[in-house]
Amino acid sequence: MALQETLASIAQSGLPLQGKLDALSTAFDAAVPPAVSEALHRGTRELIASGAQNRALKAGDIAPSFTLPDAEGNLVSSKTLLAKGPLVITFYRGAWCPFCNFDLSALEAARPELEAHGASLVAISLQTAPNSRKTQRQNGLGFPILGDHGGEVAAQFGVRWTLPDYLREVHKALGADLTLFNGDDSWTLPMPARYVVAADRTIAYAEVNADYTRRPDPSALFPVLEQLRRREVA
Repeated sequence: MALQETLASIAQSGLPLQGKLDALSTAFDAAVPPAVSEALHRGTRELIASGAQNRALKAGDIAPSFTLPDAEGNLVSSKTLLAKGPLVITFYRGAWCPFCNFDLSALEAARPELEAHGASLVAISLQTAPNSRKTQRQNGLGFPILGDHGGEVAAQFGVRWTLPDYLREVHKALGADLTLFNGDDSWTLPMPARYVVAADRTIAYAEVNADYTRRPDPSALFPVLEQLRRREVA
């Protein structure tokens, strides 16, 4: 079975998010040359060993304010969103990453419950607006992808990192040339990260993982948002 067919089969399965990602990891490793698979695993091991994820903002820290364009060019302000309630932020690597697209689809499925808790949901990505429009269309998203050109907001959250040369070559070979997807030659990406920011900009929940194949289920956000709601009415 071709990888695209496998992706479709996994997407339609009843597996939870991490189950889908595990199945995707197995299928992907079987579909690409061993040297490519090893290079990707090496990159993950090195990023974990660098301690990068431990330097990202954590629960209890104050989230930076930002104003970023959505895929249609409309400016979206975190201050405006926080005036309505908590803000759920996910950092998204790009349209080329099937792991990230499964994550976005899981968040879209959880969006009604997130909004029922009074939260807004946004994704932040370094990719260009046309790629974000493609992502939204292909994944049926009802929430915006905000353009963080150059990754300045990702850097403020402490989740931006730069790919080493060998990973750049692997990404090019896989059709994921970041100079094209992101519209610059910085070869930077955000680590997969998910945050819940309270109205006062305090980070109530932070999940950052240097391993792009590991993602928490969006249901982990529900008790955090419920606790914030109870705090507001107390």
